[in-house]
Amino acid sequence: MEFETGSLACSDLDGPFDLQATVESGQSYLWDRADGRMYDSMDVHGGEAWYETVVPPIEDVSDERMVVRVRQLDDRLEWEATGDAVPVLTHLLRLDDDLDAIYETTPDDPLLERAYDAYEGMRLVRDPPFPCLVSFICSAQMRVSRIHGMQMALAESYGDELEVEGRTFDAFPSPDRLADRTEAELRELGLGYRAPYVQRTAEMVAGGDDPADAVGMEYEAARERLTRFVGVGDKVSDCVLLFSLGFLEAVPLDTWIQSAIADHYPDCDRGSYRETSRAIRRRLGGRYAGYAQTYLFHYLRGGGA
Repeated sequence: MEFETGSLACSDLDGPFDLQATVESGQSYLWDRADGRMYDSMDVHGGEAWYETVVPPIEDVSDERMVVRVRQLDDRLEWEATGDAVPVLTHLLRLDDDLDAIYETTPDDPLLERAYDAYEGMRLVRDPPFPCLVSFICSAQMRVSRIHGMQMALAESYGDELEVEGRTFDAFPSPDRLADRTEAELRELGLGYRAPYVQRTAEMVAGGDDPADAVGMEYEAARERLTRFVGVGDKVSDCVLLFSLGFLEAVPLDTWIQSAIADHYPDCDRGSYRETSRAIRRRLGGRYAGYAQTYLFHYLRGGGA
């Protein structure tokens, strides 16, 4: 296999774009940084670093599995891929979102304004559903670097290898491949108590229970639908809805957002996940509340206040 090459002008997008903030903000754990410094430090700027991933076929986007590498050079995205990367990158990195319009829909709020200013151009991701589901099952009580390391270990141990111009790239394992693993094997990769959750969820997906079936449902019904998978509660479900399935109103109530609610939006704490979720979604603008949540998460995790 060989790489095709090309570039995209960020000036052609609706709104700004920041590649590093998008892929290193705790939304996706399926990209890796070629210099080995993915999630290494909040202070390590990506500069001209290459980010790479193996993308499964995407309905209405790409019919084949593809190795994709991308880096940002000033106002241009440069890419290498085993096919036409433009529609794939547009899908995965939501380059078709009108970010300026999304900014305009969010409420006037000093904390949000600081977060938007700090990471202008960060977009939500649109990860493949099954790898996204596994990533966030693994996320409980874990630092982002550890979550990323788990996904890379799963790909290296059980994913298909793709050879491109003398380099080997590891695809994320299929549901069938993970379903065939034992709990002990997954624990050896550092998954700990999450190992049986991943294995049993993989069995469900391999058996035809597709997380993407939630697409098209009303938001709260979709969140409830995903909690059928083993190891998936409301927060993990919200992460998958937001970072894979296009529910941009979803607001995962993780530790950082709970802290933001306590410190800045105490009237949104309603005592239960469902009611607090409804209140903070309204406070953060409704339709695109998930964008606001992601900016707050990345800003607060980076030491903002």
